[in-house]
Amino acid sequence: MPTLKTLRISALQSCIRTLDLLSIRRRRALQRPAHLATGERGEQAAYFFLRRNGFTVVARRWNEGPLPGDLDLVAWQGEILCFIEVKTRTTLGLAPAQAAVDQNKRKILRRLARQYLRQLPGQISEHGRPETRFDIITVYELEGKPQEVKLIANAFGWQERPWQQR
Repeated sequence: MPTLKTLRISALQSCIRTLDLLSIRRRRALQRPAHLATGERGEQAAYFFLRRNGFTVVARRWNEGPLPGDLDLVAWQGEILCFIEVKTRTTLGLAPAQAAVDQNKRKILRRLARQYLRQLPGQISEHGRPETRFDIITVYELEGKPQEVKLIANAFGWQERPWQQR
Protein backbone atom coordinates (compact mmCIF):
# COMPACT_ATOMS: atom_id res chain seq x y z
CA MET A 1 0.00 0.00 0.00
CA PRO A 2 1.43 3.40 -0.96
CA THR A 3 2.56 5.62 1.85
CA LEU A 4 1.19 9.10 2.39
CA LYS A 5 4.51 10.58 1.23
CA THR A 6 4.40 8.60 -2.05
CA LEU A 7 0.80 9.68 -2.66
CA ARG A 8 1.71 13.33 -2.00
CA ILE A 9 4.62 13.18 -4.45
CA SER A 10 2.45 11.52 -7.12
CA ALA A 11 -0.29 14.12 -6.63
CA LEU A 12 2.23 16.96 -6.92
CA GLN A 13 3.69 15.45 -10.10
CA SER A 14 0.21 15.07 -11.64
CA CYS A 15 -0.67 18.65 -10.72
CA ILE A 16 2.51 20.03 -12.34
CA ARG A 17 1.94 17.93 -15.45
CA THR A 18 -1.65 19.25 -15.73
CA LEU A 19 -0.54 22.86 -15.28
CA ASP A 20 2.12 22.40 -17.96
CA LEU A 21 -0.49 21.04 -20.39
CA LEU A 22 -2.86 23.93 -19.65
CA SER A 23 -0.06 26.41 -20.18
CA ILE A 24 0.79 24.91 -23.56
CA ARG A 25 -2.86 24.86 -24.63
CA ARG A 26 -3.27 28.52 -23.77
CA ARG A 27 -0.05 29.30 -25.63
CA ARG A 28 1.40 31.04 -22.62
CA ALA A 29 4.37 28.73 -22.50
CA LEU A 30 7.66 30.19 -23.66
CA GLN A 31 8.54 29.17 -27.16
CA ARG A 32 11.45 26.78 -26.65
CA PRO A 33 13.14 24.36 -28.99
CA ALA A 34 11.73 20.84 -28.67
CA HIS A 35 14.99 19.39 -27.33
CA LEU A 36 15.00 21.87 -24.43
CA ALA A 37 11.39 21.04 -23.53
CA THR A 38 12.29 17.33 -23.67
CA GLY A 39 15.24 17.92 -21.35
CA GLU A 40 13.09 19.83 -18.87
CA ARG A 41 10.50 17.02 -18.80
CA GLY A 42 13.30 14.54 -18.18
CA GLU A 43 14.75 16.57 -15.31
CA GLN A 44 11.29 16.84 -13.78
CA ALA A 45 10.79 13.06 -14.08
CA ALA A 46 14.23 12.47 -12.53
CA TYR A 47 13.40 14.82 -9.65
CA PHE A 48 10.23 12.93 -8.77
CA PHE A 49 11.99 9.57 -9.23
CA LEU A 50 14.61 10.62 -6.68
CA ARG A 51 12.00 11.89 -4.23
CA ARG A 52 10.08 8.60 -4.47
CA ASN A 53 13.28 6.69 -3.78
CA GLY A 54 14.21 8.52 -0.58
CA PHE A 55 16.66 11.11 -1.92
CA THR A 56 16.64 14.65 -0.57
CA VAL A 57 17.06 16.97 -3.55
CA VAL A 58 18.87 20.17 -2.54
CA ALA A 59 19.56 21.82 -5.91
CA ARG A 60 18.27 21.82 -9.47
CA ARG A 61 20.22 23.26 -12.42
CA TRP A 62 22.91 24.53 -10.05
CA ASN A 63 25.60 26.88 -11.29
CA GLU A 64 27.30 29.61 -9.37
CA GLY A 65 29.98 31.65 -10.96
CA PRO A 66 31.66 31.79 -14.33
CA LEU A 67 31.96 28.05 -14.94
CA PRO A 68 30.14 26.72 -18.02
CA GLY A 69 27.33 24.18 -17.65
CA ASP A 70 25.23 23.23 -14.65
CA LEU A 71 24.57 20.38 -12.26
CA ASP A 72 21.14 19.05 -13.23
CA LEU A 73 20.36 17.74 -9.74
CA VAL A 74 22.21 17.62 -6.43
CA ALA A 75 20.74 15.28 -3.83
CA TRP A 76 21.56 13.49 -0.61
CA GLN A 77 21.06 9.74 -0.36
CA GLY A 78 21.60 9.24 3.32
CA GLU A 79 25.13 10.52 4.05
CA ILE A 80 26.19 10.54 0.37
CA LEU A 81 26.02 13.72 -1.70
CA CYS A 82 25.09 12.82 -5.28
CA PHE A 83 25.77 14.97 -8.34
CA ILE A 84 23.27 13.80 -10.93
CA GLU A 85 23.33 14.33 -14.70
CA VAL A 86 20.01 13.68 -16.46
CA LYS A 87 19.86 12.48 -20.06
CA THR A 88 16.49 12.30 -21.80
CA ARG A 89 15.79 10.59 -25.10
CA THR A 90 12.68 10.20 -27.23
CA THR A 91 14.09 7.43 -29.42
CA LEU A 92 16.27 4.39 -29.01
CA GLY A 93 19.24 5.57 -31.05
CA LEU A 94 22.47 3.77 -31.72
CA ALA A 95 23.99 4.67 -28.35
CA PRO A 96 22.35 4.66 -24.92
CA ALA A 97 21.54 8.04 -23.33
CA GLN A 98 24.34 7.76 -20.77
CA ALA A 99 26.91 7.63 -23.59
CA ALA A 100 26.33 11.39 -24.02
CA VAL A 101 28.22 11.93 -20.76
CA ASP A 102 31.59 11.88 -22.48
CA GLN A 103 35.02 12.77 -21.12
CA ASN A 104 34.50 16.50 -21.67
CA LYS A 105 31.09 16.47 -19.93
CA ARG A 106 32.53 14.52 -16.98
CA LYS A 107 35.32 17.09 -16.68
CA ILE A 108 32.76 19.93 -16.57
CA LEU A 109 30.65 18.08 -13.98
CA ARG A 110 33.69 17.45 -11.76
CA ARG A 111 34.66 21.13 -11.92
CA LEU A 112 31.11 22.20 -10.99
CA ALA A 113 30.96 19.62 -8.18
CA ARG A 114 34.21 20.98 -6.70
CA GLN A 115 32.73 24.47 -6.81
CA TYR A 116 29.54 23.22 -5.14
CA LEU A 117 31.55 21.56 -2.36
CA ARG A 118 33.55 24.78 -1.78
CA GLN A 119 30.37 26.72 -1.09
CA LEU A 120 29.00 24.24 1.49
CA PRO A 121 28.88 25.73 4.99
CA GLY A 122 31.28 24.52 7.69
CA GLN A 123 32.76 21.09 8.19
CA ILE A 124 30.30 18.52 6.83
CA SER A 125 32.27 15.50 7.99
CA GLU A 126 35.42 14.73 9.95
CA HIS A 127 37.37 14.87 6.67
CA GLY A 128 36.00 18.26 5.69
CA ARG A 129 33.79 17.12 2.84
CA PRO A 130 30.98 14.60 2.53
CA GLU A 131 31.22 11.31 0.68
CA THR A 132 30.22 12.02 -2.91
CA ARG A 133 29.38 10.24 -6.11
CA PHE A 134 28.41 11.03 -9.67
CA ASP A 135 25.19 9.46 -10.94
CA ILE A 136 23.41 9.51 -14.29
CA ILE A 137 19.66 9.24 -14.68
CA THR A 138 18.36 8.21 -18.09
CA VAL A 139 14.81 9.05 -19.07
CA TYR A 140 13.26 7.49 -22.15
CA GLU A 141 10.03 8.95 -23.54
CA LEU A 142 9.12 6.52 -26.29
CA GLU A 143 5.89 7.04 -28.20
CA GLY A 144 3.09 4.80 -26.97
CA LYS A 145 5.06 3.61 -23.93
CA PRO A 146 5.22 4.82 -20.33
CA GLN A 147 8.17 6.99 -19.41
CA GLU A 148 11.16 4.91 -18.30
CA VAL A 149 13.52 6.33 -15.66
CA LYS A 150 16.73 4.55 -14.64
CA LEU A 151 19.39 5.52 -12.11
CA ILE A 152 23.01 4.62 -12.81
CA ALA A 153 24.62 5.15 -9.41
CA ASN A 154 28.34 5.89 -9.26
CA ALA A 155 28.50 6.17 -13.06
CA PHE A 156 31.96 7.76 -12.91
CA GLY A 157 34.37 9.05 -10.30
CA TRP A 158 36.60 12.00 -9.55
CA GLN A 159 39.37 10.57 -11.74
CA GLU A 160 39.23 9.23 -15.29
CA ARG A 161 39.89 5.52 -15.59
CA PRO A 162 41.94 4.31 -18.57
CA TRP A 163 38.91 2.66 -20.20
CA GLN A 164 36.95 5.93 -19.93
CA GLN A 165 39.51 7.90 -21.94
CA ARG A 166 38.73 7.76 -25.64
